[in-house]
Amino acid sequence: MATTPVTEHNEPSTPPGAHATERERKRLHTKLKLATQIGQGIDGYIIGGIGLAMSDITDDLHLSSVAQGLVGAAPLIGIFLGGPLFGRLADRFGRRPVFLIDMMIFLVGSVLQFFVADGTQLVIIRLVMGVAIGGEYAIGAPLLSEYAGRRGRGRLLASLEISWYLGYALATVVGAMFTSVDGGWRWSLASSAVIALVCVALRGGIPESARWLLSRGRRDEAEALIAKYGIEVDVTAELDDRDEVRQDGFRALFSKQHLRSTVFASVFWAALVLPYFAIGTFWTEVFEALNMGDNAVAALLVYSFTAVAGVTAGCLVVDRIGRRKLLIPPFWITAVCLALVAVWPSSTPVIVIGFLFFIFLNAASSALTSVYPLEVFPTSLRTTGVGFATAMSRVGAAIGTFLLPMGLDHYGAEFVLLIGAGVLVVGGVVSQFLAPETTDLDLARAARTAREGA
Repeated sequence: MATTPVTEHNEPSTPPGAHATERERKRLHTKLKLATQIGQGIDGYIIGGIGLAMSDITDDLHLSSVAQGLVGAAPLIGIFLGGPLFGRLADRFGRRPVFLIDMMIFLVGSVLQFFVADGTQLVIIRLVMGVAIGGEYAIGAPLLSEYAGRRGRGRLLASLEISWYLGYALATVVGAMFTSVDGGWRWSLASSAVIALVCVALRGGIPESARWLLSRGRRDEAEALIAKYGIEVDVTAELDDRDEVRQDGFRALFSKQHLRSTVFASVFWAALVLPYFAIGTFWTEVFEALNMGDNAVAALLVYSFTAVAGVTAGCLVVDRIGRRKLLIPPFWITAVCLALVAVWPSSTPVIVIGFLFFIFLNAASSALTSVYPLEVFPTSLRTTGVGFATAMSRVGAAIGTFLLPMGLDHYGAEFVLLIGAGVLVVGGVVSQFLAPETTDLDLARAARTAREGA
């Protein structure tokens, strides 16, 4: 398989002295990796931060159960809007500008959270922040994947999910620090501005994606970047893909050529995150509904760091055991875990063991949410496809987060957990039939494998 950093016909037209030194190449790759990892971690941070703050926010802003659900679901709804929007913009106008703009929007929203006077303002601000995060999903990981080599790409991209869970866990720690402070929830929520500011600073000077340039017919510019930074790109496969994939935009996602990839990426992602987001956001309420006492804060810390361990394990094995083995068996096992907790809610050992297995394995498979969607779409549709899959994943998560407090009030924790188990079963069935094996394939060839159902 040809994966050389030059074309088959001639040397790229790179001006003399334009080749970067090895130090400059490493610096660019490090900046890009950190800028993407921090951006991914920010999503986990604002989801994790709301969990411990929700009770105080409810008291201070006098939120109803419906308003609580909207505050929790607002970022997820925003991601639903921002993923497709920014994804389409990044496929049309380039990765680089979107990569910076979305984080600047998030930075402003982070600061504004501190000054909210009522629940409506908080919902609107977190909705806008969610739009920015949707852009982050649509552009961050795809840009990183387009600079990555085929070997070790899975581990590199999966490390973004470690960042998500670390962000979630860090927000839990920060939230715990402010629980005894009057108005501490304001400081807790606004603290994401510090992280966003660092992220904006890192993104300056990062160049455009060579693969995107190839997909737009700008071959000379692409080859100059490939030569300068030693990027591993199968130029022939990318150009062949450009000739083969003539449609772009949202309509192309539902064409016969790409429908399989669209359905798979959307459903597996939604099925993984719906139970986790819903239970994590209202963990205190779930914990109390299961009559587990007053240790919800300590349990949430265990919940968060078990997830970090799980996604780290997934990151370490994703290139060794392959994508399908990391995705499909955990779907079935975690469904059984939630079902067992629902059936035996009076057994503390069942609750503890069931939740620990669910958290660990769900997080391990979630490493693939930063891998699979980027590999099943061609370059010309990559950010559009990832943006749409992100949106669909957050539709499920937003619905679950919005309905969970009402489900607890009317039907109890057992019913809620059985619904979560059912969602995981759906994810397992769809993945069994549609998930391709893309380990160690060049991005262009991985997308072709997904289209052909190999």
